[in-house]
Amino acid sequence: MPQLLRVQNFTVSTDGYGAGDGQSLQRPFGHADPGVLMSWVFPTASFPGRTTPGGTRGLDDHLARAFHHDIGAEIMGRNKFSPHRGPWTDHRWRGWWGEEPPFHTPVFVLTHHPRPSFTLADTTFHFVQGSPAEVLGQARASAGGKDVRLGGGAQTIRAFLDADLIDTLHVVVAPLELGSGTRLWASPDELDDRFHHDVVPSPSGVVHHLLWRR
Repeated sequence: MPQLLRVQNFTVSTDGYGAGDGQSLQRPFGHADPGVLMSWVFPTASFPGRTTPGGTRGLDDHLARAFHHDIGAEIMGRNKFSPHRGPWTDHRWRGWWGEEPPFHTPVFVLTHHPRPSFTLADTTFHFVQGSPAEVLGQARASAGGKDVRLGGGAQTIRAFLDADLIDTLHVVVAPLELGSGTRLWASPDELDDRFHHDVVPSPSGVVHHLLWRR
């Protein structure tokens, strides 16, 4: 079986932004309110960051549940890992997720600035530079034959889309407008020339877009 590159549970506003302007330590999504943008997934039983039992079941949970299925590595942009810009000046920063990140795989962080790898629990973060194809090759080599998840943000996903490397996408459109920030698309229909595309509204108010390569 081929190793797929998959986008999962990535959420954008109705105008296509995955995060707002002005990212900071206090506001990882910039001026976007994560409580609204990500409101569909936080309550689910399968939310990857859940630390307590319980949670809702239903369509949103069913789709969130695929987050870990057959995933052997993740690729993410630097701004998903950190609000910092430029050379790494403080190696004490080790991500937003605490001592037990929700990935449970090797994670490849795209950056122009070298930094040593480190491990938290069962997740090892590697800091890499190169073309999307080169980084995908590294991730696949470490994935043990499983698929690779492309975690975002929007600019990183666009780079891999532009390189025609993504096999499947699950993108969630939340019912808010941001007006500016990092944008995935102006309209999801712009990918229809390359992907089959199903649209599934949820009772929670979001719309799930499921796309897979033609």
